[in-house]
Amino acid sequence: MPGVGKLLKEAQKMQKKMEALQEELSKKEIEVTSGGGAVKIIITAQSEFKSLKIDPEFLEEDAEFVEETLLTAIQEAAEKAKAVNDEAMSEVSSGMSFPGLM
Repeated sequence: MPGVGKLLKEAQKMQKKMEALQEELSKKEIEVTSGGGAVKIIITAQSEFKSLKIDPEFLEEDAEFVEETLLTAIQEAAEKAKAVNDEAMSEVSSGMSFPGLM
């Protein structure tokens, strides 16, 4: 089967591209703020949380409000990181087609 060798080379190229992209995404930082800037989260596109900063005055607010705001900020950061990651990965994998497999 002469096509198998070509298919393996294409798969290896794609794997190398994905590894390079994952390295790039692990360095790409996304900043999310919530509560009018009272909460600031930095997360990588690989969903690694890098920092969480909270305005000290914000902590004087009602505990339930603080908790809701923090949770919202964390959820938004995770969603944004996933969206950036998914978009980048789909760009890399969109060029690959394996006849008979997909």
